[in-house]
Amino acid sequence: MTGTFTRKKDQVIWAYYPVTVITAIFCCILWGSAAPAIKIAYNLFQISPDDTGSRILLAGARFTLAGLMTIVFASIRSRKLMRPRKGSWKYILVLGLIQTVGQYYFFFMALANASSVRCTIINAASNFFTILLAALVFHLEKMTFRKIAGCVVGFAGILLILGGIGSFLEAGGFSFAGEGAVLLAATFYAFSGCLIKIFSEYEDPVVLSGYQFVFGGIILIVIGRAMGGALHFTGSSCFLNLLYMGFISAGAYTLWGILLKYNPVSKVSILGFVNPVMGVILSALLLGENREAFSMTGLLALVLVSLGIMIVNTGNHT
Repeated sequence: MTGTFTRKKDQVIWAYYPVTVITAIFCCILWGSAAPAIKIAYNLFQISPDDTGSRILLAGARFTLAGLMTIVFASIRSRKLMRPRKGSWKYILVLGLIQTVGQYYFFFMALANASSVRCTIINAASNFFTILLAALVFHLEKMTFRKIAGCVVGFAGILLILGGIGSFLEAGGFSFAGEGAVLLAATFYAFSGCLIKIFSEYEDPVVLSGYQFVFGGIILIVIGRAMGGALHFTGSSCFLNLLYMGFISAGAYTLWGILLKYNPVSKVSILGFVNPVMGVILSALLLGENREAFSMTGLLALVLVSLGIMIVNTGNHT
């Protein structure tokens, strides 16, 4: 009787709210450090803003490493080599193209053309895109007035950091290679978040994350090399930086995927407000972007985005 109870408890431990909160916050702290880590990597590897091939190659190396880390972690945990089911390869290929190739092609582009603070706040749009897609496209949740209100507040914060509607019309106010690329990356992430929720019904989310990272990473490496990219390891700091960036993805996306499997999207996403907060703080501390991070515009935009994430995900988790 005790053994049966333990197995049932283990199966739903990720749906236990304190565990969900702690795990989600840990994921967001890791994600918050991603933009500063990438910016630092550009300096360590001496990648210039116009060297797109090397940026994409760096992204590919990061995610190939992250995928291998994830697979090793899952295999040690299960005491056997974790392999996807035969029918799961189509899910892995789709996620690899959308979550890794699509999202990070644009995210790495954006960080070469915009500040880490701006990229972090704008990237929070993924939280609102996820809710809209989950309710209106994939029908995983119901759209409510509260969710609509939260999206309005959140998008107001993003519009504020962009400089208002006028920034889309003024020269130098909005660039596709910078702010536009972040919005595209956020859109790809939103799609992948909903797809993970669906696909994890048929395959272990850890397996999905690990193998799609490897697949997507290899594709990015091929693209980067075809564009003439190269990585120059100038010291041990380059290796440590790459290892840490791999760990960010291996740890955060694996745990987030598990949370999405056992919880409604909104219940997990509500804690996403920690992501932009940590991203802004770490950008200020590690990159010296204090002026933008702690300006009235930056702080108000961050408050609106964080408040929007909280509003859109409160109430009934349907």
